[in-house]
Amino acid sequence: MNEGRKGDDTPTIPTQDSIQEILHKVIIAHQQALALLQQTETAYGRLVPHQLLNLLEAKSIVDVKLGDQVERKMTIMFSDIRDFTPLSESMTPAENFEFINSYLSQMEPVISRHHGIIDKYIGDAIMALFEAGADEAVRGAIAMLERLGYYNAGRERAGYAPIQIGIGLNTGVVMIGTVGGINRMDSTVIGDAVNLTARLEEATKTYHSPLIISQNTLYDLADPDKYDIRFLDRIRVKGKSQPLSIYEVFDNNPEELRNSKRASLAAFEKAVAYYHLKDIPKAIPLLKQCIDIAPDDIPAFIYLERCYEYQANGQHLGTGELQAALVWKEEQHTGIAEIDTAHRALMEHINSLTAHVDQDECSDFAEIFPFLARHASNLFPAEEKLMREQNYPFSEGHALEHQRFIEHFTRLENQSKNSGEDPRLLAFRTALLLLDWFASHATKADRHFARFMLSKKK
Repeated sequence: MNEGRKGDDTPTIPTQDSIQEILHKVIIAHQQALALLQQTETAYGRLVPHQLLNLLEAKSIVDVKLGDQVERKMTIMFSDIRDFTPLSESMTPAENFEFINSYLSQMEPVISRHHGIIDKYIGDAIMALFEAGADEAVRGAIAMLERLGYYNAGRERAGYAPIQIGIGLNTGVVMIGTVGGINRMDSTVIGDAVNLTARLEEATKTYHSPLIISQNTLYDLADPDKYDIRFLDRIRVKGKSQPLSIYEVFDNNPEELRNSKRASLAAFEKAVAYYHLKDIPKAIPLLKQCIDIAPDDIPAFIYLERCYEYQANGQHLGTGELQAALVWKEEQHTGIAEIDTAHRALMEHINSLTAHVDQDECSDFAEIFPFLARHASNLFPAEEKLMREQNYPFSEGHALEHQRFIEHFTRLENQSKNSGEDPRLLAFRTALLLLDWFASHATKADRHFARFMLSKKK
């Protein structure tokens, strides 16, 4: 009789050993899934840097959404290889990729070591971001050029020609975020500061200078005197009415050339100023003096050639900003009465000074310095107090720009007390300082703060 017996399909109660085996398999599967997730995260980290995710306040790549954006003050870097197109045409596709990767693998660790974030590679070009300040960016660029020397030494030992690169640096507030569509998105950096950086990198080719920075980056340096820097030119960016000053950083020049440029620094900067003033008879002997001291100083040769072209056919490559008066525009309003009034007064004094420089009536130009001292003492503390009260995120950098401006015009004021200095030359330098300040700070940084204020009131 089979009554009372259980059927064959009666569940079997698992033993302790089988439970342990199941748990072990679950743990192994979980560990494998976690390892795969970590590998995937690492792989994505090569495409989207973790530092960029941190800026977007995302813990992981899966947290990034289309349209995420954040505003930051950054120093932007653009660099690329000079004459890459003819170089690449001499190589096969496989050799091209091998060469580019060998070069980029040299530069990437240097940028990372100086807290830079590589935003993207564009062929042989690198776009990187430095949030820690201009000093990290400048030191990083100098280190990249130093590393290039070691890389070129290896190329020469292997029978290849050395390569040259150009690096442009600019500092400003940018928008960092994600753009694209449902199926494909990418990170990007947007802002006027990015466009100017690209223009600076292009300028390295014109002047055969490996490293060029903007006056915005110069102002952001903790101690500009730690570097070998000289005024190079004024450039105009497409879509902008006012040009900005650019500077050559020549720390990486060969030792003999670097020392020669140091010795001829004052003569070179005077010669460049006289060229822009169209005072060619004063510019030419100074440039010849520079070339005698530094025979390999290519920018000095470039300016000397420009002087001869002006004498021959009247062609002048200056930006001509001293001939055109600044005009107050509606978009320059901040909406803060005290700031707008101060900006209008500053603009009027700039226009008066540039007119006197243009007409060579500069004997009493130093009268502008008491006005600048009043302007700074009345406006700057009030701005900084308001920024602190409103928790403006860029208040520290804004205050540093105020400090740098005061240091620059105070230095010029002290030079104006030296009877041996050419008053027109000093007036020109003062005018450029004020034009740069008005273009980059008064009508950009102050307006950015004003927009922040208005957004908080909504």
